Amino acid sequence: QVQLVESGGGLVQAGGSLRLSCAASGRSLSSATMGWFRQAPGKEREFVAAITWNGGSTYYKDSVKGRFTISRDNARNTWYLQINSAKPDDTAVYYCAAERDRRRPVDSPDIYDYWGQGTQVTVSS
Repeated sequence: QVQLVESGGGLVQAGGSLRLSCAASGRSLSSATMGWFRQAPGKEREFVAAITWNGGSTYYKDSVKGRFTISRDNARNTWYLQINSAKPDDTAVYYCAAERDRRRPVDSPDIYDYWGQGTQVTVSS
């Protein structure tokens, strides 16, 4: 059984940085598309970023382009989301997700097979 565990969330001041990690166990996900989503209170879950199996392509929500960077380490079965220049609007629970069969579009939560439990990111103004 595949398990995804996020870490690295916390409280950061506006303009600060955080790095979220998502570690997978149970099977290798080196061929999977990996994504990050977030959900703020009272809002729907939204796409943040995704990366293809070999890191050849990355995708971002418009509002995080230039501030967030998604990356992966297939040898460690882990992927990351670097958050820079954090804004209060980035406050949310962040979820990592993995998709096994290279389905598209990567910004749809419906294509993902596995989800983590979420990690809280709070950006203070």
